[in-house]
Amino acid sequence: MRILLVEDEPQIADFIARGLYENGYSVDVARDGDEALEWPSVANFDVIILDVMLPEVDGIEVCRTLRAQGLRTPILMLTARDAVEDRVRGLDSGADDYLIKPFAFAELLARIRALSRREPALIGTELQVGDLVMDTATRQVTRGGVPIELTSKEFALLEHLMRHPNQVLSRTVIAEHVWNYDFDNVTNVIDVHVKNLRKKIDEGFESKLINTIRGAGYRLSDRTAG
Repeated sequence: MRILLVEDEPQIADFIARGLYENGYSVDVARDGDEALEWPSVANFDVIILDVMLPEVDGIEVCRTLRAQGLRTPILMLTARDAVEDRVRGLDSGADDYLIKPFAFAELLARIRALSRREPALIGTELQVGDLVMDTATRQVTRGGVPIELTSKEFALLEHLMRHPNQVLSRTVIAEHVWNYDFDNVTNVIDVHVKNLRKKIDEGFESKLINTIRGAGYRLSDRTAG
């Protein structure tokens, strides 16, 4: 999952970005409102974490502008203000949820998971394709009840595939959501990660879930490849 973090305080931004990265998320950081308005035009994000107090253009105006432009990406607003009217302004500007600073990092992760539950493939905190099950809260993956150990990046890659079952995802699309903006997608890094993931997910099972679609990309499906 790829996240845009909009936070002007360097220490806070670095802390949040590092924590998200350690939990398997791909993170891009915008330092002010103007930069926040530019990012969605060059990259696709699954969630936007938006601080209210920003230089140039504040978070309320950023949110309102993005919604006016038709952006439907879930927005989680961060605010140091606990006043009801401030929270109402944020929600009325188009935010989907808000979190008051200071906050426990575990709660931030829970809010992100909650926002992502609008995906049709996700029920509660579980994603399931065939007998492959991922719990996004505990970060546990099993197939046929057998636990599968994944690296952080393998987990992020599998999560993106499982959120789009039976769809062919190009390497470019995968790179946009699993790796950061500066990722060089002309390398074979994606192919290597898919190969490693396939060994863990499909080896020893009669049905193969990860399909290579020649010239197009990859597809996760419990249907017969075609």
